Amino acid sequence: MRYFICLSYNGTHYHGWQQQENAPTVQGELNRVLSVLLREDILTLGAGRTDTGVHARNYIAHFDSKNLGRLPEAVNVVYRLNCMLPNDICIHGIRPVHDTAHARFDAVCRKYRYYVNLQKNPFVHEFSAYVPYALDMDKMNIACKKLFDYDDFTSFAKLHSDNKTNICKIKEARWEVMPEGLVFTIIADRFLRNMVRAIVGTMFEIGRNKLTVEKFTQIIERRERGAAGISAPAKGLFLEEVAYPY
Repeated sequence: MRYFICLSYNGTHYHGWQQQENAPTVQGELNRVLSVLLREDILTLGAGRTDTGVHARNYIAHFDSKNLGRLPEAVNVVYRLNCMLPNDICIHGIRPVHDTAHARFDAVCRKYRYYVNLQKNPFVHEFSAYVPYALDMDKMNIACKKLFDYDDFTSFAKLHSDNKTNICKIKEARWEVMPEGLVFTIIADRFLRNMVRAIVGTMFEIGRNKLTVEKFTQIIERRERGAAGISAPAKGLFLEEVAYPY
């Protein structure tokens, strides 16, 4: 039977979601504990990649298991997994889905948030980017509205990635004030590798009045990664939610 598993993770000490041979990853840890608990080889497939240092609040993966359904009802699988996993990974729930359900390809939209701290704070430095200068949020929000006019975001895509297409449909993008800083929320049907961090890094230049909104639209139209700004630090980025039609 196929299952969806929902989890959160602090990505600070992981080389992203995707399993690698010689580096700690979230997928690697999840595969390991599921395989031990269920006494079978488990391979999870996630909703998408997150890069080194990026966090997730509600990440979805799927896996197939013949033994999970055979466990006694008294066995609390979520509790046992959380006991076995490191403290920076937390399982929220597991639910059965139909046999062809796919955590990546069936997702209809994804929500990311990027957190910016405008005051130096040692208690949030792992989860937000410290920006020691003023940002014009109004101008950045004007730039956000321009994102809805385009669907090719090659200018914000990681170079030499294996994307088959750089077309994305952005459904929501906005900056808001939060305690001690700002938060950027963006929702789209899909995202390219490094896309959110590249957009945020470029918008920092708008917020500092080093880049105009008109120039921002020209950067999108050029479809060249070198035209955009540098990527914002990974630690401020959270995958907040993945939505499915079932």
